[in-house]
Amino acid sequence: MNDLGILQARVRPGHEASVIDISAHGALIETALRLLPGRQVELQIERGDELMAIRGRVVRCRVVAVLPSRVSYRGAIGFDKPLHWLAAANSEYAVPTAPVVERVGR
Repeated sequence: MNDLGILQARVRPGHEASVIDISAHGALIETALRLLPGRQVELQIERGDELMAIRGRVVRCRVVAVLPSRVSYRGAIGFDKPLHWLAAANSEYAVPTAPVVERVGR
């Protein structure tokens, strides 16, 4: 996710996470922390000098690796509020909305 300037991510209270994919409305992360669907989480993202805390809910989670010293989980988090900085960064990919047309009489 270096193209978005994300240097580091953590699931509070300090569990390291890798951001696999992110949008204005959610993120797919990989972490050693077992993410329970329905549970509220706080994802901390470091971008340059900026540290953001984003609250959301775990939508789904699955085991992606079982190693002798670690189990890795991949989970989807739906954000409580959209990330406006990310929506602006991806505006070139936004789907334009159709203009509103008012009907006048019949």
